[in-house]
Parts: sequence; C-alpha cells; structure tokens
Amino acid sequence: MFTFVQLTHFVAVAEELHFGRAAERLRMTQPPLSRQIQLLEKEVGAELFDRSNRTVRLTRAGRAFLVDARRLLQQAERAALAVRRVSEGTGGVLRVGFTGASVHSGLPLVLDAARERLPDVDVELRELVTMDQVEALSEGSLDLGLVRPPIARPDLALRPFVREGLVLALPAGHPLAESGEPVPLRALHGVEMVMHAPVEARYFHQLVTSVLHDAAVVPLVTQYMTQVHSLLALVNLGWGVALVPESATGMRFDNVVYRELPEVAARVELDLVWRQGSENPALARLLAELGDDTFPVSIHT
Repeated sequence: MFTFVQLTHFVAVAEELHFGRAAERLRMTQPPLSRQIQLLEKEVGAELFDRSNRTVRLTRAGRAFLVDARRLLQQAERAALAVRRVSEGTGGVLRVGFTGASVHSGLPLVLDAARERLPDVDVELRELVTMDQVEALSEGSLDLGLVRPPIARPDLALRPFVREGLVLALPAGHPLAESGEPVPLRALHGVEMVMHAPVEARYFHQLVTSVLHDAAVVPLVTQYMTQVHSLLALVNLGWGVALVPESATGMRFDNVVYRELPEVAARVELDLVWRQGSENPALARLLAELGDDTFPVSIHT
C-alpha cells in the first residue's frame, strides 16, 4: 500500500509538473523523488505521469488520482490537528452536568468560558439533580458537574463557584406583592408556600427550612417540588409563595413577581465538582479558565 509520503511527493510533482522544481519544494534530490513516484505507480497499477518529450503531464489516471490524494492528505492533516487539540485540551469532548436552577447562574459562565477559550471542544450537556450528577461523575460518564453542597466523596474534587441570595417569588395578585417593597420574613408566617422536596432537593429544603426556623416563621406548605422551575410554575398558578435563588428571577412567568428579603443573610451555593485524577485535558483547561474565584450573581427583581 502507498504511503502518505508518496502521496505528498505525487501532489508536489502534479502541481509543479516538473521533477526538479518538485524536488526543491520537498527539499530532496530528484532521483529518490522519481523512485517514490515509480513505487507509487506500481502500487496503484497505473502510470500517473506522461514523461514523453521532456515534459511532465498528468495522465487521465493521474488527474483522477490527484483529487483523492489531496483529499486523503487533508483528512490526515485534520486528524493530526484533532489529536493535538485533544492532547492540549483545546479539542475533544467535555460532558457537563447541571441542575435546573443553574441554567440562570453558573451554567452560562461555564458555557461562555468554553465558547470563548475552547471553541474546538464539543460540550455535551445533561440536566441532572445533584445526587445523579455525583454518581455520573464517579462512574466516568460526566467530566464536570454543577452541584449543590455538601459533597463528601474522596473520589471527587470540588470548588465553590457561585454564591447568591434568596428572593421571594409570589403570585402577582398576592397581598405581599402589592407594595413592590422588600418583604420582611415574619410576614410569611402562616402564608401558603410551595416548598423544596426534602429528599430530591435536600440542599434547598434544608437551607429554606433553616432560614424560616431561625425567624420563627411557620408557613402553610401546599406542595413539595424537586426543581426550582416547578416551584415557580406552581407560584404562577397561585398555589403559594416560594423562596428561590435570586438567579431564578431570570425565569419569567406571567403571574410571578419577585421581592427581596433584606433580613435573610443565607447564601445559595453552587459548586464545580469533577473526578479526582481526570485525564480529560479539556477539563483542566476549562477549570483554569474559570479560575479560583466565586462569581456573584446580580439580582433582577
């Protein structure tokens, strides 16, 4: 079978139509170049050049072969480039897991960094709750997760990423929404509330429950939901109010308004987590681009 070196030599002669100039272009002498072309013609079983009358012209077979030779060399160059990019972390695939609420906070930061700094990396996204992301990371089916703490797994590494406050989501016609002013936490005592599920949304459930408990506030819980957007959908239908991360204000519902909770100092945390010893160079590059600092999230009420 012919080699890529022989293809390179053939294309040079085909483009120069002169063995001497092709040899100079390839930085070699003419006799070994002629020998390589002869070996290539033997391999393909056809004469590729007409060498009569001291001129060099492509035969009909040579013209047809030139198209395929150029295509094969281009494919080989692209394959070599792709391998280098994967090795350097500028190419390949990066599988990223995220919680539903992180679509409006941490995920855009990750995707912007990947798009700007790693344009040749294919990013595959999977929406999963924190527990499912942790399992997928341990199994190796995810490279990076955006999760809620705490994560206590020796096989996983973690970095705090986004910290943001809580806001109150209310149906537009709710009495607490009428003034447009921040709502004191004590005003939620006895108020119908949609709550985060205690198991599937444990982090949010514990955070909100702690905030209410410290203020001696006992709401009337109407439903438990796993995802923030599900809570807001029920708020939109008038099933009660909800405490949600401030980035959730980016989720627009016709019948939902947001109010600040000035007394609440608790912060919602979103962490980056990945498997210890990951061999994906793109992950290392992305983590370096994201840096070690946490990113504040603006309130849009």
